[in-house]
Amino acid sequence: MSNERVFLPRIPLLLLVFLGIMLSGCNSGKNQLPQRQSSTSGSRVPVDAIVIQPQLLENKIITTGTLLANEEVQLRPEITGRVTDVFFTEGSNVKKGEVLIKINDRELKAQLDGKGVEEKQASDLDARARRLFEMKGISQEEYDKAANALKMIQAQKEVLEAQLAKTEIVAPFDGIIGLRYVSPGSFVTTNMLVAAMQDIDPIKVEFSVPEKYAKQIKKSTDITVRVGDSPEEYRGVIYAVESKIDLETRTIKARAKIPNPKGDLIPGSFAKVDITLEQLPNAIVIPSGSIIPEMTGEKVFICVNGKVQSVPVKTGIRTENSVQIVQGLNPQDTLITTGLLQLSDGKAVEIKGLESSPQ
Repeated sequence: MSNERVFLPRIPLLLLVFLGIMLSGCNSGKNQLPQRQSSTSGSRVPVDAIVIQPQLLENKIITTGTLLANEEVQLRPEITGRVTDVFFTEGSNVKKGEVLIKINDRELKAQLDGKGVEEKQASDLDARARRLFEMKGISQEEYDKAANALKMIQAQKEVLEAQLAKTEIVAPFDGIIGLRYVSPGSFVTTNMLVAAMQDIDPIKVEFSVPEKYAKQIKKSTDITVRVGDSPEEYRGVIYAVESKIDLETRTIKARAKIPNPKGDLIPGSFAKVDITLEQLPNAIVIPSGSIIPEMTGEKVFICVNGKVQSVPVKTGIRTENSVQIVQGLNPQDTLITTGLLQLSDGKAVEIKGLESSPQ
């Protein structure tokens, strides 16, 4: 019994070694995890940015209006009679003073000729009465009767001349005459429309703007007009502003004139009107999407030495896609325009695209 050797089993020792290696590997993995997180937190956020450049900014408002002729008239006879001649072509240009319609004047001419004879006789009687009065051959009363008779006939003659002038319808200004509604031989009365006439160069546009702009709408203010779906723009200038606010619409009405040498603009057309209230030559303008609203106001992010810095700003004029910054930004600042939700003060960024602020 004393000579027998006792052998300890080896398997438990191998298991202990294996378990030790496994535990060591787990501890090693735990030590590496914070390092990965640290590397991720230190990465730069890719963004786009623009360099702020001062630019011209036009403070505009947009409204709608209606095109009007510079001058417009409906031609109607002043006396009743039969049309003897029509001297114009529909849709043609006519000159001021040009005879357009002639109404029968034979009766008036005959009456005028008769008054001419009476005037001659009355004039001779007045001359004889004057000589007799100077020689004290007649009284003052008799002389006055002869003189007044002459004046009465002359006044009647002037009435006939005025009526005779009304037998001709003449163009009151240079312009375009439209369709005619009478023909030679037609019997016309004083309420009958003969034709319409318009002067369309320049042409007018009438529009209204809210009352808050009443003090800014002045004579010589520039406007731009577009008609229908045409992209072509026509420039004009305000020449008159209504003296009061419309109580029902709370707007103020104004009119502008636009050169129209080719006649492209037609009275009655619907117009889109852009009104330039003021021009700011060195404004700071940024994309509206780069502004972040806050409880206390608005802010933007700029890049300084590769890191994010938030800047509170005050805004001014707003357009469709941009905003004027009146306080907070300076020329040459680098404004971040994308990735805004991932940014905070001190965050490192990598600028992928850099441009100048749009002109």
